[in-house]
Amino acid sequence: MRFPLSLNLAMGRYLLGQRLRGVRRFPLVLMLEPLFKCNLHCAGCGRIREYANFMHEMMALDDCLDSATSCGAPIVSICGGEPLLYPQIGELVRILTREQKRHVYLCTNGLLLKNHIDSDTFRPSSRFFVNVHLDGMEQNHDAATGRSGVFHAALEGVRAAVAKGFQVCANTTLYKESSVEEISELCALLESLGVSSIMLAPAFSYEAFDTRSAHDLFLEKEETHAKFRQLESILKGRKLATTPLYMDFLTGRRTLPCAAWANPTRNVCGWKGPCYLLTDAHYESYAELLEKTAWEDFGPEGSDARCRNCMMHCGFEPGAVFEASASLPLAIRTALWQLGLG
Repeated sequence: MRFPLSLNLAMGRYLLGQRLRGVRRFPLVLMLEPLFKCNLHCAGCGRIREYANFMHEMMALDDCLDSATSCGAPIVSICGGEPLLYPQIGELVRILTREQKRHVYLCTNGLLLKNHIDSDTFRPSSRFFVNVHLDGMEQNHDAATGRSGVFHAALEGVRAAVAKGFQVCANTTLYKESSVEEISELCALLESLGVSSIMLAPAFSYEAFDTRSAHDLFLEKEETHAKFRQLESILKGRKLATTPLYMDFLTGRRTLPCAAWANPTRNVCGWKGPCYLLTDAHYESYAELLEKTAWEDFGPEGSDARCRNCMMHCGFEPGAVFEASASLPLAIRTALWQLGLG
């Protein structure tokens, strides 16, 4: 099984409950950014550009917890910034997983991971995942992060977390220069270290990048299709967290709706709208974000030109979930994939 039984059961009950109540739009994953501060300056990062004036601000612990409660999403992805720099990260994870009974992904660059594992900041749980971001093998990953030794430190963190019994997964973003062969090598290495799943997704050109930088870094839609068609055959049998419907979308074989409202972002400035990637406003609550966003303007069918090349998982993986939940054949296909049979 690709994900723990507790996660599958929690998500299944949650989806069924929302459907029975006739709720049209509801959250699946809360993208919680308790801070923007980071110990790296990565070439493809939009946060360090977009929120340059807020780098030293942090959300209070109670605000983080209240956001999870008011939103109600069964999964919380703690990101940022580098969340391991958040002073109360251990308490935040403990309360979310043990008291609120949510499943939590801690998204980290891995530089500080071994120190936190060695000092017992966290404890292993079926509700807790350590998600390490790696965009290539050592030379390219260190170049992208702007510092030598980052790749090695991240792998040391992975080894330490696996040895302590944590569920460790990885997140890899593909750019124009990402080599299919290198991504395949990275996936093989991560599996050999005990990483349980690997999420692959194309990068997105944040508005904070100038036109030239964006053109040199980010894939256009046709380039994404071509690269993921190659990856699909090369990585067959690997422990990918990329769902089959989303992979169909990435390879150009299927259209999917963007369900950005299902992965809302809460950060220092408020509830970010319309999505994790685009910022038109910050709202005081998730309910206000839902109410005041013209969702029909965004995504593949919308009029907003900024969405033209976007194929990011934060909008389209939830779209795949909703497509599967509305179709028995697609639900069966997804279930077989979950069981490792498809």
